[in-house]
Amino acid sequence: MNNIEALEKYALSLECSAEREVSMKNYTSFKVGGPAELFLSPEDAGQTAKLVRFCEKEEISVFVLGKGSNLLVSDRGIKGAVIYTGKQCGISLVDENTVRAQSGASLAQLCTFALENSLSGLEFAYGIPGTVGGAVFMNAGAYGGEMKDVLLNSEYVSTDGTSGELDNEAMELSYRHSAYENSNLVITAASVRLAPADRNEIKSTMNDILARRKEKQPLEYPSAGSTFKRPEGNFAGALIEQCGLKGVSVGGAQVSEKHAGFIINRGGATASDILSLIKHVQARVKAQTGVSLETEIRLIG
Repeated sequence: MNNIEALEKYALSLECSAEREVSMKNYTSFKVGGPAELFLSPEDAGQTAKLVRFCEKEEISVFVLGKGSNLLVSDRGIKGAVIYTGKQCGISLVDENTVRAQSGASLAQLCTFALENSLSGLEFAYGIPGTVGGAVFMNAGAYGGEMKDVLLNSEYVSTDGTSGELDNEAMELSYRHSAYENSNLVITAASVRLAPADRNEIKSTMNDILARRKEKQPLEYPSAGSTFKRPEGNFAGALIEQCGLKGVSVGGAQVSEKHAGFIINRGGATASDILSLIKHVQARVKAQTGVSLETEIRLIG
């Protein structure tokens, strides 16, 4: 029995779903990517901790997957174990101003829960298509707000199976970055501190932000959101458009004609198409403007 077979057997003994060779096309917003060698869907943080500890002992690589909305998974897929957080999506009030959400809860669910409880502070996140875990991991932000503004703490399990938490300062939150990026810790939940406000005003702001997203972003096509990080003193989309790259294609991948900061899957794109287009855009922008564009999306596999 090899170590993947042993992990599969162990997961099933925990009554955790375990599937072989699951296509990542069905779990990423780009709708591309090869198979996950072993796809695990733990029910809770306890199962997650046991699986992570087993993988550490057996030297099996682990990738934690939420909504897959900020990823480009290679056509080769992902070796080792993919731990999918989709079954861990509980949200609850800790006190009148604090909300705790499990890592697999979507930001849309969290924003809606805050609205229902007349709590303000998360309006900026409405429409960001990721999970709470992913939002903490990369300090997601938009429209002048970021997770750093509201995060109280986050909970995690480590590779030895123990659990812990980090407060806002310990998370080292900065532009599209947290301390989790440079660690093997797996985020299991997070708590946000919000402020009481008029529900109608919160709803109005959320609707306004969603309308702006629909107007300016190519939401009708598969993508991973903004492809590149914002370069200092500039905007990636403006630089890309300035370089005449709007609408440029490689295979089924295209620089969006609606917003040049987005690379989209026009239909039938492969991960290789998208990666080739990313590299072409980076090279052209660097040659014409001297600016090096850094990807905001994570390249996996």
